[in-house]
Amino acid sequence: MTFTVDFKVRDYECDLQGIVNNSVYFNYLEHARHEFLHAHGVDFAQLAKDKINLVVMRSEMDYKQSLLPGDEFYVAVEPQRISRLKFAFKQTLIRKHDEKIMLNALVIGTALNEKGRPFLPAQIDNLFKTDSE
Repeated sequence: MTFTVDFKVRDYECDLQGIVNNSVYFNYLEHARHEFLHAHGVDFAQLAKDKINLVVMRSEMDYKQSLLPGDEFYVAVEPQRISRLKFAFKQTLIRKHDEKIMLNALVIGTALNEKGRPFLPAQIDNLFKTDSE
C-alpha cells in the first residue's frame, strides 16, 4: 500500500546554493511517516505518553536531484516488514510537475518499551502485516 503527502519547498529550507539543504529532506520524510501513522489511526504523541517510543535505527537516502524554492512535490510512503521487531518505510520524493524522482530513502525502525527494549505493539505490528500473514 502506498500513501502520499504533498509538500511545497519554502525559501528558508534552501541553502546558499539555492537548493533544498540536504538535512531538510529528513524533515520531509519524517513528516510523511507521521502522517502515514496518523492516517492509520496511530497517535505518535499518545504512544510516547504511553512510554512506547518509535525510533529510527537506520536511514539510507539516495539523492537524485535537488529541489528548488517553490517546487511542489510529494512523498510516497510504503511500509515494509524487515523482521519480527523491525519495520521499514520505503519513501520516494517526487517532484510534481514532471513526476521526477528526487530522492529514494529507506528508513528502518522499531518500537521501544518503557525499559528500552524492542517490541512492536499491536497497532504498529498490524501496519506491517503482509497479505500472506
